[in-house]
Amino acid sequence: MTTVGIIGAGGIAGAHIAGWLRLGVDVVVHSRVGAPELVARHGGQVAASLDDLLARCDVVDVCTPTFTHRALVEAAAAAGCDIVCEKPFALTVEDTEAMIAACAAAGVGLYPAHVVRFFPEHAVVHDAVENGTLGTLAVQRYDRQGGMPVAPWFLDEELSGGIIMDLMIHDIDFARWNAGPVASLRAVRSVPDGSGTVAAQVVLTHASGSVSSIGGVWSARPVAFRTRFEVAGTGGVLRYDSATNPTTWVNGAGAGADGYAPQPALGESPYQTELREFLAAFQGGPQPRVTTADGLEAVRLADAARRSLALGEAVTIPAEPAGGPTPDLPDNLPANQPYNLEEAR
Repeated sequence: MTTVGIIGAGGIAGAHIAGWLRLGVDVVVHSRVGAPELVARHGGQVAASLDDLLARCDVVDVCTPTFTHRALVEAAAAAGCDIVCEKPFALTVEDTEAMIAACAAAGVGLYPAHVVRFFPEHAVVHDAVENGTLGTLAVQRYDRQGGMPVAPWFLDEELSGGIIMDLMIHDIDFARWNAGPVASLRAVRSVPDGSGTVAAQVVLTHASGSVSSIGGVWSARPVAFRTRFEVAGTGGVLRYDSATNPTTWVNGAGAGADGYAPQPALGESPYQTELREFLAAFQGGPQPRVTTADGLEAVRLADAARRSLALGEAVTIPAEPAGGPTPDLPDNLPANQPYNLEEAR
């Protein structure tokens, strides 16, 4: 029996633990805050410490704030555990490369939890792109909006990377999956007006010549989560709006309770679908639809978007290597991040 250790006990851990338990694995949880409550709601066992969890697990699922990811992934790799890590992998390309290097050296698997690829409506769009139904892809438009996250670390860009790195990275990753490598991008963000609401826009120009426009909003006012897209090519247009066509999943939907993630409906959770693909890969099965290299490239693009904001101009993106992005590992990897789980994702 496979044992999965979840580190962290926030909203996303609620979605993950439900998915893992439905897949029939044993689950243990460690977090400095909330582990007993999470286990009481869903099942599983509480690990007394991080070392206890690592000693008991085959797979580690990192569901903690972004700034803790590198330290935890490296610890799990050193313990010989395969790893699922919540998006984004890390705040910087350098930390992401260091995580990938540690897992490669230890001979363990590492996958990023870019769950949007597993939502049914998004999977339909990607299939239409892949099978040629939409013809030559021309324009993609994505919008994602919801209430401001409650945990204060989200609002500290030194800890979360801000709205682009934490929220909009979902659609940055998905747009690249559809349209291929990005040649340049331009990012803009709303000027603070005292309301507390944050809005940003990133425009990707792909090497193919197609364009993707990605918008994100964290609202200071109570709002229902909403995501929508329009993907157009020479063969037609596909549109989706969660406000008029709710998603069709329920199992493991705990992350939607606070208004910054989708609300539950009927069917299998995309979190469960995602975790099933990761587990199969760890057990020698096929590669999941999102890879380690995809996680690295998503961080690279989100980091470039943050750089575009700072410069106030477009940023050119270096060409991806043939076959997709691979780590360009530095000789001297940067210093590790401290392990801190005072607040869960």
